[in-house]
Amino acid sequence: MDACGVGALPDADAYGDAGSNTLGHLSERVGGLDLPTLGMLGLGNIIPLEGVPPAPDPVIHGRLHPLGPGKESTTGHWELMGVVPQHALPTYPDGFPPEVIEKLEEATGLRFCCNRPYSGTEVIEDFGRHHLETGEVILYTSADSVLQLAAHVSVLPERALYAACEAAREVMTGEHAVGRVIARPFEGEPGSFQRREGRRDYAAPPPGRSYLEEIQAADLEVHGVGKIRDLFAGVGITEKHEGATNAKGIASTTRLLEELEDGLIFVNLVETDQVYGHRHDVEGFHRALKEIDAAVARWLELLREDDMLVLTADHGVDPNVDHTDHTREYAPLLARLGGQGGRARAGHDGRRHDGPLADVGASVLRWLTKRDAPDLPGEPFVSR
Repeated sequence: MDACGVGALPDADAYGDAGSNTLGHLSERVGGLDLPTLGMLGLGNIIPLEGVPPAPDPVIHGRLHPLGPGKESTTGHWELMGVVPQHALPTYPDGFPPEVIEKLEEATGLRFCCNRPYSGTEVIEDFGRHHLETGEVILYTSADSVLQLAAHVSVLPERALYAACEAAREVMTGEHAVGRVIARPFEGEPGSFQRREGRRDYAAPPPGRSYLEEIQAADLEVHGVGKIRDLFAGVGITEKHEGATNAKGIASTTRLLEELEDGLIFVNLVETDQVYGHRHDVEGFHRALKEIDAAVARWLELLREDDMLVLTADHGVDPNVDHTDHTREYAPLLARLGGQGGRARAGHDGRRHDGPLADVGASVLRWLTKRDAPDLPGEPFVSR
């Protein structure tokens, strides 16, 4: 559940995020969250949330923290699977330096405008007309380690934009190895530009072996729904599935639950971050959470006794902070062990578990293979 943070990490003030609490502040802003399924699982046992009282019979629940720096989607997902970056990925609060722009122009054959941190929706409104008139592609960044290229499909068709991002990814290495190069196609007329669903993320490869690769080494498949494959640069992912919107990601996940006999389904539901979180649209954020809540209710019906469902996040995007970027927060943990008949596997023992994000990967590996990976960080919250 992208960006669904549950409270500021101890070092959040160093990131300008002191006091952040995405779900806590969201619950206050909307007058209480309406999330019956997540509430039943124990979301309100993790932290106090208006509208979500503590469950009397929760699943394993708690808060997870990163071991490394940053508040990126990329590093958050890496850490969930046991890859901890040793250094923060590069950011560009003043835009990319001239020598980088020169290399990007040479590699892509394009010219660029903007080159500064910007909101993704505001940047196309402010620079879209200029882009249409000059052909200069909109290049921008944020507080996160990203290089984003936005282009109107009439100026640069999606395939050409993807090729430009692939070339930019080759340029952004070494000291400029940003976490992601992101393609942002859009359409429409000035005053009513709209992003298309064709976003693609080109991530740097993880800087170490992950639990995904350990799972594959046990002859099990890893199915990435949404931008999971992109965030891991394909490393450790067997097959990619549609998830550009929450509806598509939920549909892919439901189909996989119905069809697969084993393996890992790793899902990113993006709209709480990409569509509503960065815009501080609290009502939209709540609607997206209610859609997820209904999907989880269906998934619980599909779980078998030897299945595990883990719900978590990668960072926050608090609507109360004075910026629109990610926030440095704890991630929630809800882990249901076994399906409707699975209480024998301690799915509802009410146990609290607080630890690093990597505990998710460690638990998934143990659940699926009954093996551990002692060289990777993380301690399983499930028994063998």
